[in-house]
Amino acid sequence: MNVLVLNVGSSSLKFQIVRTDEARITGDADERLARGLVERIGGEAVYTFQATDGAAVKGTAPVRDHRAAVELILRWITDEASGVPIGSLAEIEAAGHRVVHGGERFVRSVAITDEVIRGIEETIDLAPLHNPANLKGIEAVRAVLGPAIPQVAVFDTAFHHTLAERAYLYAIPYSFYRRYRIRRYGFHGTSHRYIAYRYRQLTGCTRDQTNIITLHLGNGASACAIRRGDSVDTSMGFTPLEGLVMGTRSGDIDPAVLDFVASKEGLSPGEVEALLNKQSGLLGVSGLTHDMRELLAEADEHDDRRAHLAIELFAYRIQKYIGAYLAVLGGADAICFSGGIGENAAPVRALVVNALEWLGVELSAAHNAEMVGGREGRISTESSRPQVWVIPTDEELLIARDTYRVVHGMDSRY
Repeated sequence: MNVLVLNVGSSSLKFQIVRTDEARITGDADERLARGLVERIGGEAVYTFQATDGAAVKGTAPVRDHRAAVELILRWITDEASGVPIGSLAEIEAAGHRVVHGGERFVRSVAITDEVIRGIEETIDLAPLHNPANLKGIEAVRAVLGPAIPQVAVFDTAFHHTLAERAYLYAIPYSFYRRYRIRRYGFHGTSHRYIAYRYRQLTGCTRDQTNIITLHLGNGASACAIRRGDSVDTSMGFTPLEGLVMGTRSGDIDPAVLDFVASKEGLSPGEVEALLNKQSGLLGVSGLTHDMRELLAEADEHDDRRAHLAIELFAYRIQKYIGAYLAVLGGADAICFSGGIGENAAPVRALVVNALEWLGVELSAAHNAEMVGGREGRISTESSRPQVWVIPTDEELLIARDTYRVVHGMDSRY
């Protein structure tokens, strides 16, 4: 099955074409036929397209909306010159969509129907920046490929539906949960689920034997405690702002700071929220950049004090969550790094892991240095307990596989 995988933002659209079926899933032999990105939708858009074995094609084109972006992508895919082995739109057999928020209703990936669309619309107040864009992607595929093409929604929040009440409730009046469903939802669930799946493939353990801590570390960052294959706690909460230090997000903060800053700076609640989401984190502490690569370079080349501080604060918060989740799990068999920082920033991994030597964790400096640029493997010594792994995430592949499984009536929980 050729699956069109879409990750839609308010003015952007990322895509992949993945060829998958039960045999390919079982043998990890899925094929990525094409990938790309359209940015600045609504004006003169910038696009980058690439077939699996081809060079990247870059250009600009007037793209008025998401439907036009989908049309642009599909024209390129079906053009013989693209190098993509798809000759017509009929060869695209399904579409899978990343949907950020499923609320309490959507606890696994589902086939998209009018009722499901209404359910996603009902969660817009929980994800006002993301779910409307995700819906635009669904509508665009319907308009371009027709209503008969199967579409599947894969929710970022779904993996965390296994959290117990004691883990997802906040200690505020319970009436706020009953009225407004204010609770911890968690995000990056598709990534954490993939990491846990891939860990099982690498180690040969079963789902019930999967007791690990997963770290999705990028511009957005989150930790997840996984017991017997299920998420039992996660660092992001009602929104993706809570938890670890991120590129531009503050992570955990005393709520009283919001009112204090608002009164001192004359800011509205919305402006304070924007400050915490867009001007904080690594950027706010360093005063330089939200990019960990640039911070590491500044720290190394110029010994910049605030660059060092931002890196150390980032690592320290991760250490705190690892300690908390080891207590929640009663111990773990592995700690798994993923995401752009987790997969490539060996010095950050070392900073985190070396602080855990008291626990019995032993980092292999050689293995840690080698595991960059998409490589996967163990970076701890053989005797280390817990083990430490680098596992590059692949949310698009999981979305494609979920799409195949849902379309064919199979269980997508793996």
